[in-house]
Amino acid sequence: MTKRIPMALATVLVSMFVAFPAIGQTSNPPATAAVDLNARLKTAEENPRQLELDIKAGSKTATFCANCHGNGGNSVKPDVPNLAGQNATYLLEQMRQFSDGQRISSDFKKRLINVLTPDEKVSLIVFYSRQDVIHKPSADPALVMKGKALYRDTCADCHEDNGRGTEKYARVAGQQTGYLTRTLKGYRDGSHARINRQMAVSVRGMTDADITATVAYVSSMK
Repeated sequence: MTKRIPMALATVLVSMFVAFPAIGQTSNPPATAAVDLNARLKTAEENPRQLELDIKAGSKTATFCANCHGNGGNSVKPDVPNLAGQNATYLLEQMRQFSDGQRISSDFKKRLINVLTPDEKVSLIVFYSRQDVIHKPSADPALVMKGKALYRDTCADCHEDNGRGTEKYARVAGQQTGYLTRTLKGYRDGSHARINRQMAVSVRGMTDADITATVAYVSSMK
């Protein structure tokens, strides 16, 4: 059976691949500023029927993200983050920051986000937030134990003891090792694309060995 491609996504694919010279030019997001996406998300989460519809719709939209973020949001690339199991409100805020240019991203990703309708954005987020993260236990128990102590002292106050984060702080449990390593080193060294003073202060004293241990523990969390 042929899957229907959402109209907005079909539009961006045509604009990027048929009109290829336009890539790289500044593009304006659709006029959806009046739509309260947080309220739309809350409606979905409080209404079982709407939640069911959004998960189904989001699974179709997610096919356009699977090449990088994997099926169901479980990335198969160590440097690309999992989206599965991430807090929905947190994901919505990151999507907004990508769209506004507050988070650096590829032109392709920014264009893709900007052409999504409000319903498509919310359904995509709802879908990812309801997916299970594939658990990948570490092969080095001693390293994990060292990382557990470092995580407790450095990260747990914001990302929670279980690593699942909050609406404000990302879920890190089960995250990709390459992505975690690059992120922690970037904050420590001041080379990360995002500026987060709280993160920079927290990891400033971590050695490469500390980061390796912390990543081993965090990536193995369920």
